[in-house]
Amino acid sequence: MTSEVRELRNQQSSMEQTTDTMDHAIAILQQHKQEWTEVPIAQKLAYLKQLEYNTGQVAEEWAKAGCAAKGIPENSPLSGEEWDSGPWSMLYALKRYGETLTAIAKTGYPELKNNAVHVRSDGQVVVEVFPQSVYDKLLFNGITAKVWMQRNVTKENLRETMGTWYRQKEHIGKVALVLGAGNIASIAPLDVLYKLLAEGQTVLLKMNPVNDYLGPIFEKVFAPLIRDGFVQLAYGGVEAGKYLCTHSGIEEIHITGSANTHDAIVFGVGEEQKARKSRNEPANMRRITSELGNVSPTIVVPGPWSEADLRFQAEHIVTQKMHNGGFNCIASQVLILPQQWDKTEGLLQAIKDVVKKTPLRAAYYPGARQRFSAAQLAHPDMEILESPQDSVPRAIIHQKDYTQINEFCFQTEAFGSVLTETRLPGEDAAAYLKNAVEFCNTVLWGTLGANIIIHPQTIKALSAQFDDAVAALRYGTIAINAWTGVGFLLTQAPWGAYPGHSLSDIQSGIGVVHNSLLFDKTEKTVIEAPFYPYPRSFAKGSFTIFPKPPWFVTHKHAASLGKKLVQFELRPSIGKLPTLFIDALRS
Repeated sequence: MTSEVRELRNQQSSMEQTTDTMDHAIAILQQHKQEWTEVPIAQKLAYLKQLEYNTGQVAEEWAKAGCAAKGIPENSPLSGEEWDSGPWSMLYALKRYGETLTAIAKTGYPELKNNAVHVRSDGQVVVEVFPQSVYDKLLFNGITAKVWMQRNVTKENLRETMGTWYRQKEHIGKVALVLGAGNIASIAPLDVLYKLLAEGQTVLLKMNPVNDYLGPIFEKVFAPLIRDGFVQLAYGGVEAGKYLCTHSGIEEIHITGSANTHDAIVFGVGEEQKARKSRNEPANMRRITSELGNVSPTIVVPGPWSEADLRFQAEHIVTQKMHNGGFNCIASQVLILPQQWDKTEGLLQAIKDVVKKTPLRAAYYPGARQRFSAAQLAHPDMEILESPQDSVPRAIIHQKDYTQINEFCFQTEAFGSVLTETRLPGEDAAAYLKNAVEFCNTVLWGTLGANIIIHPQTIKALSAQFDDAVAALRYGTIAINAWTGVGFLLTQAPWGAYPGHSLSDIQSGIGVVHNSLLFDKTEKTVIEAPFYPYPRSFAKGSFTIFPKPPWFVTHKHAASLGKKLVQFELRPSIGKLPTLFIDALRS
C-alpha cells in the first residue's frame, strides 16, 4: 500500500458521525417520506436533470478521487475504470430512468422497443432491453442484453408486471437505509436511485468507510434531493452501521457487501446468529434486499480457436479477474477449462503472459493480504506469477480435482488477485458444457453472475444444446463472450442474484437493483457480445464494429475513452463519435 493510500485511509477513518447527527438525518427523511410518494413524475424528471448536471460538474473530481484512493496514476490507462464505473455509469442510469419515467407519464407503463418481447419454445418470456437507441447500436455494436422473466409471466401479462409502483392507488412512505459498497464508485448512488424511483422510498445512504471520500461528491450530486429532505448521507464504521440497522426510523435496508455482513444484520453474531439461522428466526424483521457477490465462474468452451483468439480471450479473462484490482463482486474467481482440449495449456499460458504485462496495483481494499494468505494456506502450491514488494501477489491456483465440493476456492470469494483454474471432462463440447453447468450450479457458491466464452462456430454446432445450457445456469446475469460487469453497467438490465434465496441461505442475495425498465418478476439477464473484436470480426464474417472494449485492463486509451464517454452521455451527438471510435480502435 502506497503512502498516499495510507494517508487517505487515515483520513477516512476519521469520518464518523454522532448518533445525534444520524438521528437528525433519519428525522428529516421520516418527515418527507410521504411527500416523496406524492411528487409528480414531472418533478422527478426535473430532479434527474439536476442530478445529470451535477454529475457532469463533479465527474473529473469523482474519477480523480477514485484514482488517488486506489493508487492509480491519473495518466494511466487504468484510470479509465474510474470514469466508466463512476460518473459514466451514473449518467447512463439517470438517462435510462428518465426515459422510463417519461413513458410512464404518457401511458402509465415503461416503454419497450418494437418486437422486443419473445417467447422461448418452453414458454418463457424474454425481453430484449439493449440496444434501445441508435447510439447504443453505434457505441456498443454487437452487444445485446435480454431479460428472462419468471415462469408466471406471459407475453399477455408482462406489461402489468412493469412499473407497478406507479399504478398503485395508495402509497405508504418508507425510509430505506442503503449500506454502500466500498469498491465500485457507482454502486451506492445507483442503489439510492433504485430505492427512490422503483420503490418510492426516501433514502439514507451510509457510506462505506473504504470509499467514504466519495461522500462529499455524492452530496453534490444529490444536492437537490438532500435539500428537499428525500436523501441524506451518513458516515462511520461498524458501530454506526449497527446503530442504523436497528434504528426505529429505518423501515427497509439494502446492502451490497458480504454474506457475513448480511447475516450479522439479520440474525446477530456468534452463537445467537447460529441459533437464529437454524430456527430461521431473524433478529431484524425489516425487509432486507441484498447483492452479496459470488464465486464467479468463467466457462471456456472448446472450439476452433486461432492464436489470435487465444490472445484476445486471455486479455478478456484477465480483465474479468483484475478489473478494479480484482475487488469486484463479479470478478472471475474460477476459470473452468476443458480437460480434453488441445488449446487449454496455450490459453493458460496466454493468461499468464497478459497478467505479467499489466501494471501492478495497490491492494487498496482492506483485508486483501489476509484473504491472499488464507488462499495460500489452503493451496501452498499455488503458482505465484509475481511477488511485488508493496502489494499482494498475483497468483493462480491449479485445482484439477473439480469433485472437491468443499474446496476452499469453490466456496470462498477471493476478492483479490488470486484466480483458480479447474478442468472438467467431456468427450465433446456438448458433454463438457453440460458438466460445466452442473458444476457451477451444484458446487460453486453464489448465483450473481457467470461468464461463458465460446466460439461462434461452436454455438452454431451446439444449437439448441447451447440454449439449453444457458437456460439451465442458475445465475442472475450470464455473459456470453462478455463479462457480467457489462450487465452491471447497462442499467436496463436487472442486477442481482438468481431468485429463490432465503434469509437463512442468502448466498448472493435477494432482490434486484438498476432495472430501469422496472420489471417486477425477472429471473436472469443474458448479455452477449462478439467473440471477435473489430476489425478482425469483419474478416471472420461477423459484421460487428465493436473493437477491444474500453473496460479491458489492456486497453491503451481507456482513460481518454472514459472521459469522452462521460462527455458523450452528458450531451450526445453524432459529431462526438469519430474521436470516440479513433480512441477505441487505438487499443
